[in-house]
Amino acid sequence: MSNISIQDVSKIYPTAPPVIALENIKLEVSEGDFVALLGPSGCGKSTLLNLIAGFESPTSGALHVNDRAVLAPGPDRGVVFQEAALFPWLTVWENVIFGPKVQGLPRAEYEERAHEMLSIVGLNDFKQHLPIQLSGGMRQRVGIARILTLGSRVLLMDEPFGALDAQTRLTMQELLLSVWQKLKPTILFVTHDIDEAIFLSDTIYVMSARPGRIQSALTVPLARPRSVADTASESFRKMKLDVLNLIRNHHG
Repeated sequence: MSNISIQDVSKIYPTAPPVIALENIKLEVSEGDFVALLGPSGCGKSTLLNLIAGFESPTSGALHVNDRAVLAPGPDRGVVFQEAALFPWLTVWENVIFGPKVQGLPRAEYEERAHEMLSIVGLNDFKQHLPIQLSGGMRQRVGIARILTLGSRVLLMDEPFGALDAQTRLTMQELLLSVWQKLKPTILFVTHDIDEAIFLSDTIYVMSARPGRIQSALTVPLARPRSVADTASESFRKMKLDVLNLIRNHHG
């Protein structure tokens, strides 16, 4: 079953002159897939994510998630940005249950789920902390737990670890892989980091410079589950070289 279906989507911003951000994007993501969108800054990766999230509308083409046309944001699609958009006056626990609470879902149902998700992201001991008391990596964990508590089966991640230091970033990548392994959500992960794209995903879609088009689709040859040791493997190094050459040749 195709979880995300993008058919001939283009996005043009009506400035003077008009900016063609995306052109004829075709993309099919199956349920439970982990897909990375890789490309240079300004190529439209975040724009494409915003279209799937329902924050913006395409100029032309069709977007479907779970066989329904995307017309607005919805709880079936959770978005994780580079900065975790937490309410600073709410505790970790209050942030995580905020969505289902506002939606009026049964308390017993969402509280049980929130406990489970906080356990999965390793924040059980931090429920009563405020965001200001947490590190950047921990704030991102709260953001991920919040989306999973909402019951989102599609995670749209826009360079979520881009602002973190190298060590924290690697820890968060490993955490995300373990979350994906346990829950098997569909993940669309935007990055311009080649190592990150290879380490995390099943398929990498390489985008061209603006106007953004899907230039290539590459299958990642690494078995799952993965560990940091995989990044030192021959197949990892070869794939990195292939992606580098692809990007370099395209940009001449």
